[in-house]
Amino acid sequence: MRIDLKKPGRRLAFYRSYRRFKRQAERSKEAFAFGRLYPCLNEMDDQSGTASGHYFHQDLLVAQNVFQDNPERHVDIGSRIDGFVAHVASFREIEVFDVRPLESNIRNIRFRQVDLMQKGLSMPDYSPSISCLHALEHFGLGRYGDELDFEGHLRGFENIYRMLKPGGKFYFSVPIGEQRIEFNAHRVFSIRYLLDLVEPRYDVTSFSYVDDRGDLIKDKSLDPGRVKGNFGCNYGCGIFELRKK
Repeated sequence: MRIDLKKPGRRLAFYRSYRRFKRQAERSKEAFAFGRLYPCLNEMDDQSGTASGHYFHQDLLVAQNVFQDNPERHVDIGSRIDGFVAHVASFREIEVFDVRPLESNIRNIRFRQVDLMQKGLSMPDYSPSISCLHALEHFGLGRYGDELDFEGHLRGFENIYRMLKPGGKFYFSVPIGEQRIEFNAHRVFSIRYLLDLVEPRYDVTSFSYVDDRGDLIKDKSLDPGRVKGNFGCNYGCGIFELRKK
């Protein structure tokens, strides 16, 4: 229990409510025994939930796009099981590749333990639709038991490109801002670096981003001035929809 000591009146109100509720129980025929007290004193001023941040917006946005496109097969690489993957699995089958194991057997989720940095990974033209959300920035940093590889993100990017069918869609997100590595958590990419990486091989069909406040800005033009300034982000999230040339 976390009590806000700046609001001691909340504790008094809690015990008053408890006594009143106990009196109601004495007049009721409902069979609920009282267990231990579990005061929750700081939630009455909260909003109904959190609808902001990188994962909330990217997971919902890309899941909606996959629903709309309804590809023959969709493969995800390293995205959150309890976020994007769960969204998609609620309406269709999804294949999930991750360097870590997944012990749970979940309907509509076909899991394969695969290291996407693996040299010579041979899965050419495997899928017309692939996602990799907030994952590529970790490749090669060892955070998830993967091998240390300073260019791990490039190896993963190359393998994903080979796996995607020509004309297929690649949904891709990473942190954006001034380019840096915050070892061993993640890389942060400049948008210019990302465009130099993707444009020779993909058409950018859509770019959205989550800003430093956690708000989603959809379908923005990649204006050179805004690109140079990373759309004002220090640690934002760039969300790309790409089509393989």
